[in-house]
Amino acid sequence: MEENLNNNQVPQQPEPEKAAPPAVPVPVPAHSQTKLWLRAVAVLYALSMFAAFAVISKSDAARKLKPNEMDISKLTGLMQSKKDAVGVIPLYGVITQGNSSRSWEGGSQQIAKRIKLMAEKKDVKAILLDINTPGGSVGAVQEIYSAILRAKRETKKPFVARFGEVSASGGYYVAAACDVIYAQPGTITGSIGVIFSVSNFEGLMKKVGMKNETIKSGKFKDIGSPVRDMTAEEHKLLQGLIDDSYAQFVTAVAEGRQMPLEKVKTLADGRIYSGGQALKEGLIDKLGDLQDALDAAGELGKIGKNPRVVTTSDPLENLMSLMDSKLQLFGSKAVSEAMEIEPRLEYRWYGR
Repeated sequence: MEENLNNNQVPQQPEPEKAAPPAVPVPVPAHSQTKLWLRAVAVLYALSMFAAFAVISKSDAARKLKPNEMDISKLTGLMQSKKDAVGVIPLYGVITQGNSSRSWEGGSQQIAKRIKLMAEKKDVKAILLDINTPGGSVGAVQEIYSAILRAKRETKKPFVARFGEVSASGGYYVAAACDVIYAQPGTITGSIGVIFSVSNFEGLMKKVGMKNETIKSGKFKDIGSPVRDMTAEEHKLLQGLIDDSYAQFVTAVAEGRQMPLEKVKTLADGRIYSGGQALKEGLIDKLGDLQDALDAAGELGKIGKNPRVVTTSDPLENLMSLMDSKLQLFGSKAVSEAMEIEPRLEYRWYGR
């Protein structure tokens, strides 16, 4: 019976093996991590102490040198190169009378003020005028010219003019006050002379049925009127005005370029010159780019080539000034120039 029971029993299945529990990472004791950080700090401290001792030892060695063994000139030059600079003042677009705070409007009072402030800076040892202009009104041009002469007289600092695409007529008048003039071989310059432009709409007014009535205190009060022809007497009077302004221009060039007056007159018939032609005629000193002009200013200021540059305007103003000199889009000045109905006595080249 027992045997049958034993035979009928279902054989027991072996129990499945239990999976081994996952390995638990043994945490690094906190004191071990602290030891690692302490070692790193100790290494850094040792390196810093080594560097400090090296500097001190070199300093002691320098103190033991005799005065004539120390290169004082090199140390002085290093200090100057970090502090002293060349001041750069942009003069872009048509030069007009005005005191606008916006550099792209080319106001002569603002440019004159910048010249004065730049010349008064102690760290500025020379000033470079970056000129790209066809000129402008006689009074405005002469205001900038006078500001340069005054700054040179009061501060004894050298001025360098650098011509861009164009520095004609009034632009050249301003540059004549500078000590050195740089230009590119293809720069347009010259146009030494004066112009007085008057428009005449009398024929047009007759066609459309318009008539002008003028009441004046004297016969020359409406000289340059755009609604009638100019008389021979008025023409003679204006020619005298032109001749006087022309004589001022020629004298400024002769004095600035140290040329005989008669030679300047042979060059000052209103013609334009390339930079290369101007160099041959003695109207400029050297051909070169902006960096060449900066190097020259640095050497004149006794701070060497590749000087530090200081400017009174921000990059946005410089960009808009350049755009205005190209497109003449900004400000009311562009509108009045497009109309060209206001007679003006100008040192200006109208080819641009």
